[in-house]
Amino acid sequence: MTVAQWIGLAIQLSMATVIFCVALNAQFGNVAATLLRTPGLALRSLLAMLVVMPVFAVVLAVTLDLKAPVELALVASALSPVPPILPGRQIKAGGQSTYVIGLLMISAVVAIFYVPLAAALLGQVFHRPVEVDIGKVVSIVVTSMLLPVIAGMLVGKVAPALAARLDKPLSALAMAVLVIACVPILIKEWPAFTALVGHFSLVVMIVFTLVGLAVGHLLGGPDPDQRSVLALATAARHPAVALAIVHNAVDQPGVMAAVLLLLLVGSAVSTPYMKWRLRLHEAAVAQRSAHAP
Repeated sequence: MTVAQWIGLAIQLSMATVIFCVALNAQFGNVAATLLRTPGLALRSLLAMLVVMPVFAVVLAVTLDLKAPVELALVASALSPVPPILPGRQIKAGGQSTYVIGLLMISAVVAIFYVPLAAALLGQVFHRPVEVDIGKVVSIVVTSMLLPVIAGMLVGKVAPALAARLDKPLSALAMAVLVIACVPILIKEWPAFTALVGHFSLVVMIVFTLVGLAVGHLLGGPDPDQRSVLALATAARHPAVALAIVHNAVDQPGVMAAVLLLLLVGSAVSTPYMKWRLRLHEAAVAQRSAHAP
């Protein structure tokens, strides 16, 4: 294997491990019950992620004179499911693992059917064919999202003591490997990053993230913790699926850099929101404890 292949494998394994660790604390019955008890929340979640944000991305691409890589990154990212590295941030913001995992699973399954249909529709809008490697999309969704979730819940059910010991150290190791593996990619893509700066590219990415946070927050319903989870999910997307959607254009200068830059900008912009929601969650928990008999 080449160095690039080893780096790609390390990134895939680390993202899958992060999901595995989050799923250690979830049970399939509770995840299914959460979605079945709140079908309105499930529908609003899909509406926010897979309807409102793609439409907003298309509006940005059509109305603004953006660089081509930025247009592709915005639209492709808006069509992609929840990224595997997000659930930990959602739980830190006060979200319950049942809704976090349920949202990840439903967005992953829907993406298998939704992505090619949405890409075909976009091809008509932009008057050029948008070919999606559906096999690659399915492979990414299954290996980096669905299988780690199932494996994590299975280990948590069969060996809860082992799951408790594995959770934090394995998650920390996976995040460290992910960061280290991404460094060479960031160095390689740095010239493309700098080329994207200007022409309102960063401003548009910041606006895209802020609108995603606002849409998810508003559609998250009355439960403040569910609002936090959906807001973060609506503002972030799976970079590997986004690259699979635009695989015919990945060799064009700047496309991979634009997708990664959008991911980095989204993470930075959503961090203050996550910290704000965590403070509110902790205050609510403290208030309930103070009034408990």
